[in-house]
Amino acid sequence: MPIRNLVESQPTFALHPEQFHVLPSALGYRDYLLNAIRDAISRVYLVALYLEDDEAGRAVLTATYEAKQRNPKLDIIICVDWHRAQRGLIGSENQGMEKAAGNAAMYQAFAEKYEHAIPIYGVPVRNREIFGVLHLKGFVIDDTVIYSGASINNVYLHYLDRYRFDRYHVIQDAPLANSMVDFVQNQMLCHGAVTNLSQSPLPTTRELKPAIRAFRASLGQSSYRKVGVQTEGSHQGDILVTPLVGIGRRHNALNQRITDLLASSQKEIVLCTPYFNFPKVVLREVKRAIKRGVKVHIIVGDKTANDFYLAPDQPFKAIGGLPYLYEINLRKFAIANESHIATGGLSIHLWKHDHHSYHLKGLWVDQQTMLLTGNNVNPRAWVLDLENGLLIEDPKQRLLAKFTAEFENIYQHTQRMTSSGQLETLQDYPDKAQSLLKKVIRSRADRLLKRIL
Repeated sequence: MPIRNLVESQPTFALHPEQFHVLPSALGYRDYLLNAIRDAISRVYLVALYLEDDEAGRAVLTATYEAKQRNPKLDIIICVDWHRAQRGLIGSENQGMEKAAGNAAMYQAFAEKYEHAIPIYGVPVRNREIFGVLHLKGFVIDDTVIYSGASINNVYLHYLDRYRFDRYHVIQDAPLANSMVDFVQNQMLCHGAVTNLSQSPLPTTRELKPAIRAFRASLGQSSYRKVGVQTEGSHQGDILVTPLVGIGRRHNALNQRITDLLASSQKEIVLCTPYFNFPKVVLREVKRAIKRGVKVHIIVGDKTANDFYLAPDQPFKAIGGLPYLYEINLRKFAIANESHIATGGLSIHLWKHDHHSYHLKGLWVDQQTMLLTGNNVNPRAWVLDLENGLLIEDPKQRLLAKFTAEFENIYQHTQRMTSSGQLETLQDYPDKAQSLLKKVIRSRADRLLKRIL
């Protein structure tokens, strides 16, 4: 099916403004999520990159298990990335010790502890994590969709003294919730590559290799759909929500819609990304938009707000070079667009708040079309990972006040760049970071890293 037809064939759901809510903080998101799980009546579907073995992860898992014990008929499904569930955090001291079991050991321990077990499925998008992961977003609790780019661990849920800032949206709509649950049931769980991590022993990735290959091919043809008979909204000024999914270069409706939104913009673009590393097509459309007079706002994390950043007083590891590599990308972009920064055609906003980190994604075009997504808008998201998003079309701007308030909340911890000179250069970086980056750039390994990280 041609890309254009694929995009147009996606299901669309009509909403009233009162069905859509924005949560302002990680703490508020955590409280809403835990309360929703505890009050669930019919179903709880959680899909995330990972559910970590830490205080926040155990709190969420405990809430789901307690809800299941109170109501054994409660339909609870949890999906996480297969590879990510079987290792520790990147760069953590105990990563090697946890590599064999990782978070899956916690899932199995919970299953043994309670009478009514909950399946936690490992979803393998590729044979190796570096070449693709489950990056779908969206929880469904009863008839409510809770959509955020956040995974489940201490920093995303602000469980201790640090938070990773994301976006948090709640949509109360049964048809949309049904569509997202249907995708999990009929596009993911029915495939032999998807395995319940709560049970042991687990198959090896090598044993699953043929199934994973078939699964990825199937995902490349997948899409959301309407479930059952739906009544189309006919009231004037409807807000339309379209769930989109994409993986790989071909037939990727999500990538195409991002490109189309940038290309069709007339007045303003607001683009959020935690890692400044645009795909070529996105960079091209951003440049074209600036040239035709569209005001472009890019909100990106300061390098110190990157989740891989290591403070100078911490032991340096190779992964700590990534924030500097992203800043080099951003500085090159700023230098190339210095005149547009000066005239206000391009605004680059750096987010930084104490020792917290930044993980915002999404696109807002002409204050009428919003894309909520976990897509980082980088080459990895564009080609390797399984991504999704919720496209919100609001031609009457009935959600304008809510989105304006959300971005005012985001902007309060940003600084607008006035020139590329505000960013450090390679010579300003700590010695170990300098040494690593010089080797990476000299060997041209940065080109490969930009494609997979």
